[in-house]
Amino acid sequence: MIGGQFPFASGSFELVCGRHPVRPNGADISRVLIDGGTYFAQHVGPRSASELDEFFLGPVPDIRRSRDPRLGAAEAEYHGLEIVNLQTARCRMEFFDVGAVVWILRRCVWWVPDFSVERYHDALARMHAVIERDGVFVAHSTRHLIEARRPAH
Repeated sequence: MIGGQFPFASGSFELVCGRHPVRPNGADISRVLIDGGTYFAQHVGPRSASELDEFFLGPVPDIRRSRDPRLGAAEAEYHGLEIVNLQTARCRMEFFDVGAVVWILRRCVWWVPDFSVERYHDALARMHAVIERDGVFVAHSTRHLIEARRPAH
């Protein structure tokens, strides 16, 4: 959920979980958890797939700093949750042909929002040359796992 309140009463859940929340609502997560309840989620980390973004779009403003796991943990703590576990991962993505790049950019439309083969034909040709030369185009996906608990009172 982005912004707003969850449509549930306070103290409704033992567990709130999420996968890839962009802007988790820490106040509302804390509100809907029972005392002793758990928030468990995998968040997208900072600069995830930035190599792809920047290849097609050029330098991208570092607005992804808000995806920093330490800031996410601090926000959860600010809203009364205790951090139980925080883990980070930087995963290597390898592209061996431009067809795979086209597939991922059509699947993850937020990476290059206006992507089309026609619009980015020249960039795809440059990427093809890179892959022919190096054998692979490498990008990195970052993730973090957060487990937080609302203290039992």
